[in-house]
Amino acid sequence: MTTFYDVPADLLIPAIATKLADRDGIQRPDWANYVKTGVHRERPPTQDNWWELRAAAVLRKVARAGPIGVNHLAQEYGGPKNRGSAPNKAATGSRHIVRTVLQQLSDEGLVQIQTTVAGLKLGRVVTPDGHRMLDEAAQEVRPQAEKSYPGLARY
Repeated sequence: MTTFYDVPADLLIPAIATKLADRDGIQRPDWANYVKTGVHRERPPTQDNWWELRAAAVLRKVARAGPIGVNHLAQEYGGPKNRGSAPNKAATGSRHIVRTVLQQLSDEGLVQIQTTVAGLKLGRVVTPDGHRMLDEAAQEVRPQAEKSYPGLARY
C-alpha cells in the first residue's frame, strides 16, 4: 500500500487539492480574493485554486509534522522580506489564512486538536479520515510518480 510519504509533494498536493475542492466545507472566503499570503509578498495569489492548494499543503504538513500549531505553519509558509538596501530578513506567512484553513479542515473531520491529560493543547494532528484521504491520493498518483521519478519503483 502506498502512503503519502512515498509520493513527492509536487504530485501529491494537486491530487489532494482536487479531492478537497469536492468537499463543501473547504471554500475560499470572500476576503481571500484580496489578501496576500504573507508580508513578504507584494501581490495576492493569481491561481484560481490557490486556497485548495494551500489547504492540501497544510493537510500534508500536519500529517508529516503533527502535532503542529498555527505559528509553526505560518513560519513554514514564510519567506524573505525585502527591506530595500538592508539585508533580507525572514518573514512569516499569514496566520489568518493558516488558521482558517485548519478550521475548515477540522470542520471536515480531517484534522483535530491534540491535547494532553492536563488539557494543554499540543497542536493539530491528522484524523484517520484525513490519513485515509492522503493515502488514497498517493495511491492514485503513484503510477505518475514512478514515471516521473524512475528510482521510486524500488520503494
